[in-house]
Amino acid sequence: MTSSTSPTPQAVQRRVIVIGGGPAAHRLTDALHSRDTEHTLSVVVMAEEAHLPYDRVALSQRLAGAVDLTLEPSGVWDTEHIALRVGERASAIDRAAQTVTTASGEVVRYDNLVLATGSSAPVPEMPGSAHIRVYRTVDDVDALVAELAALTKSLGRAPKVVVAGGGLLGLEAAGGLHRLGAEAAIVHSGGWLMSAQLDEGGGQALGRLIAAQGIELHLGTRARTILTNDDDTAVTGLQLGNSRTIPADMVIYAIGISPRDELARAAGLGIGTRGGVSIGDDCRTSDPRIWAIGEVASWNDRCVGLVAPANAMAEVVADRLLGGEALFTTVDDATKLKLSGVDVASFGDALGTTPGALEIVYADPARGLYQKLVVSDDARTLLGGIFVGDATPYSSLRPMVGRELSSEPAAYLSAAGAEAPAGDDLPDDALVCSCNMVTAGAVRVAVRGDEHTDACTELGALKTCTRAGTQCGSCVPLVKKLLEAELIASGQTVSRALCEHFELSRQELFESVRVLGLTSSDEIFTRFGTGRGCDVCKPAVGSILASQNTAYILDAGRGTLQDTNDRAMANMQKDGTYSVVPRIPGGEITPTKLAVIAKVALDFDLYTKITGGQRIDLFGARLEQLPEIWRILVDAGFESGQAYGKALRNVKSCVGSTWCRFGVQDAVGLAIRLELRYRGLRAPHKFKFGVSGCARECAEARAKDVGIIASDNGWNMYVGGNGGFQPAHGQLLATDLDEATLISYIDRYMMYYIRTADRMQRTARWMEDLDGGLEHVRDVVINDSLGLAAELEEAMAAHVDNYEDEWAATLADPERLRRFRSFVNAPTQADPSIALVSERDQIRPATPEERADSSTVILSGSRIPFRGE
Repeated sequence: MTSSTSPTPQAVQRRVIVIGGGPAAHRLTDALHSRDTEHTLSVVVMAEEAHLPYDRVALSQRLAGAVDLTLEPSGVWDTEHIALRVGERASAIDRAAQTVTTASGEVVRYDNLVLATGSSAPVPEMPGSAHIRVYRTVDDVDALVAELAALTKSLGRAPKVVVAGGGLLGLEAAGGLHRLGAEAAIVHSGGWLMSAQLDEGGGQALGRLIAAQGIELHLGTRARTILTNDDDTAVTGLQLGNSRTIPADMVIYAIGISPRDELARAAGLGIGTRGGVSIGDDCRTSDPRIWAIGEVASWNDRCVGLVAPANAMAEVVADRLLGGEALFTTVDDATKLKLSGVDVASFGDALGTTPGALEIVYADPARGLYQKLVVSDDARTLLGGIFVGDATPYSSLRPMVGRELSSEPAAYLSAAGAEAPAGDDLPDDALVCSCNMVTAGAVRVAVRGDEHTDACTELGALKTCTRAGTQCGSCVPLVKKLLEAELIASGQTVSRALCEHFELSRQELFESVRVLGLTSSDEIFTRFGTGRGCDVCKPAVGSILASQNTAYILDAGRGTLQDTNDRAMANMQKDGTYSVVPRIPGGEITPTKLAVIAKVALDFDLYTKITGGQRIDLFGARLEQLPEIWRILVDAGFESGQAYGKALRNVKSCVGSTWCRFGVQDAVGLAIRLELRYRGLRAPHKFKFGVSGCARECAEARAKDVGIIASDNGWNMYVGGNGGFQPAHGQLLATDLDEATLISYIDRYMMYYIRTADRMQRTARWMEDLDGGLEHVRDVVINDSLGLAAELEEAMAAHVDNYEDEWAATLADPERLRRFRSFVNAPTQADPSIALVSERDQIRPATPEERADSSTVILSGSRIPFRGE
């Protein structure tokens, strides 16, 4: 198939043949099209696949259906000086004659030749290897989906799929097929998943999260034999190198890439020691008329299977073909993907190989998170990082590699509650989008515009004109941040759109849902959104619905909007088990209830810990055990502490005047009343209260979102306090309040926050962003400057009147209990690799043994196993 006519004959053009029709070929052709304004080149692209060039990074989307992955701009193929031949395989290169012969026998002359043949999925020789499937192309994926459906029908059960390879593609394949109903397992030769990109701590955290989704893991071993039935027509299992045999109906290999260098070898071009076509910094091969780009190119004796280096090579060759002197000087192997619902990112010197490097690590087993920054020996220059479970800081930090940070490294670890410092304004030469080599300066210029180009003042237009964020998409949050900063600097209005699927801000969407009385996500997306939503808007919609409706949060399709913890109504831990946190209002508990908790912990072999919020946390429960545990607790009078939700966590209190000789008010009694009033209240972020019975402040109330401190004349109310790496002291809102007035002020303050805050914004940051800050809040809450006081109190009263404990509601409904059926491979005993320690320091230096390869700092959470342990 040829998508264009022949070049105009009157112009003398050099013919460039590009062999290969993948992303690298598309990028090269697009670059030539945009730069060769005089049409000095005639470009012929020979694509072996019967598809327009498509986005291989998004290949997993194809598992969910016939998604069009065609790379944009696709209009490049409709120009007269560019010819795309799909389904056209090149079979030979004659360097002396400067020709390419196709599989159909056609001989095409070239002036310059570019090899963009990519790679193939290697399949090892072993007994039964003829039955192995691969995960590499659109056709591969479509065939896997069809075969899975056929197996399901013929077997009458969920097929057992084993994926060999625990890297990016292997995880995508296993996760996608598991979501289609297969019982998936992964066999990986490394000791942990993604061992090429993650250290042991990150790999183990990822492994626990993947295993918790029901995907079985076999690590540190390889497949040795594919077992089949007697007539060798169907797969029955896999024999592993550790002598274990596991059942299988389908085996998929995704163990890396093999550069497709067979044409180059046959033509006598230089080949790397590990395969691939050898190139120099100018991307030329050993033949000065031939270049190589992408996965087939071996630069510094290394082939890289990532889109950013391929695009960079394509840009170099485009420049060279038009007389430039560009060079390919470095490989950006940063990676950020959402694998099977888990955020994973790795960039820079992620493994800390730089001499003297320090590693700052945050590990939270209860939340399944692992974050690490690698910095120079003076802890000032960023060298790299790893994020598992929460990769929020990645887009802002990756461009800072090699540059000094404005704050201590730990302040950038969002999983620990930090919000990245605002002092790191990116210099113009910082690379924002590595896929398309777009700098911060290029984004800023595009936003401002000039006499030749219009200003790009909307995110969609900015992505189109700069190409930033159009490939893997991981840089979009940073591009949006640069856009907003530039607009503010020029005095323009900044769009507060929730995301690309909603033009409304969270506040506007909240009000629209409230006014129209919408109760389902389908109604909201149909009325105000586009597409299927994303990881930004779906949780925000779920939060808005939960804040306005007291209905069970997982009913009526709302369950798909929630994250893992909300769906399980428990916090997932790093080993795939869950924690149970009963509510203990005000920290007051009877001996009888303590005995119930003790019995549950003993009967289910759970680890117990007193939390910082005066509650008891029970660790180690399996998913299917949660209803059984909660039935005992609910029958004893407990209810959900909602430690998993963006809701009220607890109301901390001192003993107050009941016992303390300094107490002037009943702090415990008020704390209990407040916790019972605001329990279950959903908000943009979690929030906490504190009540101190005197000015000695034993409950640390001024570090809470709402803090109450007793005085001789009543209660003083503080608002906007937060903990974390950027702690904020609560600000005094009102003094000497009686209890009824205090509660009315809290009602107004919390409902105003819920209605107007941005997604995932804590009360401290919300007040900072409000025009007028504390004074504005005081005017709204106390002086009723917006005339909303009665409405806000009514909204809170509706919440209080209709509150229902989520676990009690779950236990009363057999259909809701179906969510807690065990996975096929649910663990039957505790993970022996988890050691219980009696004491954890908040921050400690590494031991000499841990410092063997690089120095380490461990932040709160369990100690991470290091190499050699």
